[in-house]
Amino acid sequence: MKWESHKGNRRQGIAKFGVAWYNTRTLNLAALMQRSKRMQSKQEQLNNTGLYLRLSKDDERVGESLSIDNQRIILQKYIKDRGWNLVDEYVDDGYSGTNFERPEVQRLLDDAKAGRINTIVVKDLSRFGRNYIMVGQYLDYIFPAYGIRFIAISDNVDTADRNSTGMDMMPIMNVFNEWHSANTSKKIRAVLEASQKAGKYTSGYYPYGYLVGGDDNRTAIIDEPAAEVVRRIFQMRIEGASPYRIARALTDEGIPNPTLYRTKKDGGKINRQIQPWWSHKTIRDMLADPTYKGCTVQHRRSTVSYKNHRTYWRPQEEWIVKENAHEPIVSNEVWDKAQEVAKSVSRTKYTKKGVSHPLSGFLFCADCGQKMRISYSKTKLKSGKEYNCECYICRTFANLGKNYCTTHAIQRADLEALVLADIRSKLNFVLEDEAAAREEFLKGRAKRTAAARVADNKQLKAKRKRMEELDALIQSAFEDKVLKKMPENLCNSLCKKYQAEQETLKAEINALEKKLQEESKDEADVEEYIRRIKLYGSCPELTREMCLQLIEFITIDAKTERNNRWHSPAPRNIHIYYKLIDKEHATLNKN
Repeated sequence: MKWESHKGNRRQGIAKFGVAWYNTRTLNLAALMQRSKRMQSKQEQLNNTGLYLRLSKDDERVGESLSIDNQRIILQKYIKDRGWNLVDEYVDDGYSGTNFERPEVQRLLDDAKAGRINTIVVKDLSRFGRNYIMVGQYLDYIFPAYGIRFIAISDNVDTADRNSTGMDMMPIMNVFNEWHSANTSKKIRAVLEASQKAGKYTSGYYPYGYLVGGDDNRTAIIDEPAAEVVRRIFQMRIEGASPYRIARALTDEGIPNPTLYRTKKDGGKINRQIQPWWSHKTIRDMLADPTYKGCTVQHRRSTVSYKNHRTYWRPQEEWIVKENAHEPIVSNEVWDKAQEVAKSVSRTKYTKKGVSHPLSGFLFCADCGQKMRISYSKTKLKSGKEYNCECYICRTFANLGKNYCTTHAIQRADLEALVLADIRSKLNFVLEDEAAAREEFLKGRAKRTAAARVADNKQLKAKRKRMEELDALIQSAFEDKVLKKMPENLCNSLCKKYQAEQETLKAEINALEKKLQEESKDEADVEEYIRRIKLYGSCPELTREMCLQLIEFITIDAKTERNNRWHSPAPRNIHIYYKLIDKEHATLNKN
């Protein structure tokens, strides 16, 4: 709301919902005081009173003393004893005192501005607010300017008596009230974090697909009808569908989105603000939520401060995550596959017929680095028949022409057959001699032999042993110095030498540990690759899911020669890079 300027008093500035600013040079203080005195004289004849009551969630912990009913009894008795006229009550239940954007505060100020009330009574200053700047502006500037009397009973504050002890103490009490709010907020956050770390779920509800359990930790319970939709979303993503396409499919089938589903389930009223369609953002957030694999993730969002309630996302390392906290809707394998699809260089695109080609988005021009795009054309043969051609061409060539790059054209069917053949070749290698395949993949990944890794482990062990010896030497030197067996200068010199050697060893140990950890990850990645490729041994054709799980990207070299028929493929190199092993394993020659 705005406190508007009045003609004749030359008052400049706007008080917008509790924020008042005055230009002291242009403010006509005399006119303002005269107006205030006139209103005070009317006030003496009749006190039209508004009672303000507030209770926050934090105040509820205090008990009955601050309850709305208790405040109402005190305030009504106060004005009844004085014979004042009660105009209205203004109750904000569940609102923080640091926030002045409370609905009943706004209504109270509107009524005061309109002249419906000229007296405001609260139990104490903290009920009106816990922001010392805002409260001070209202009591010292805004209310006096409009001839409004403000009374805080428990604090002996009455703006009609500016010389009272209560008015003198008012600034101090306002500061204390704000400190109390800050301290309470700090304690509540600490309690919440402790509960979350102990495994208790503190949010109001779980994500779509779960219900809040009735045990002490409020453990999640699977809501099967919604869980089926969640499983379908993950499966569609694994198969290559984008969040946009998933959202559209669910909307077309009339499946209620999470908000609509929860509203119907709780028996709430469905209004126009609840949209019936699914959002791609909702799908994207669901696919990235670890809750669906059995984890509780809390402490993801927080407010700026106890005064500024705007929320922000915390860094991921500050999240409180508890694994295996409840029954998962999707397995870890399904979850990991969905995350890989999200990280893939390929962004699934569909044709007008709703078809997505297996290699769409994975192909890159080896010369300019741009992605390859599908091209459709028709060629009429001498026999009169039309030949439909589907091939991949360089996007730079398609957009800018031959002056910038060449076509790099290759027929889609031929390329898919070659890629499938290479995958089957890798699979046969694994099936024939898995140990040899594993070693080959590790060599390509780490370029180090097993003997080298053994040597590094031996070296790491020796360096750790030397660190222990140096610790013992430093301790012995200090003991000899204390026992007067060694001069102090010699002790200091030896300790400095030992500590310098320790610093060097520490750096070397960290480097070795990091290298061995990376190699350990190499082994885990190779094992995962072998597991995955075994899953697709029986696939009769190249599928979108297969490509998303196995292929990192593919580069297409330019044609080295041109045959008579343009669509006849020329020899070139096709470089396939696989996920997890992430090295070039084959150079395919297409003849």
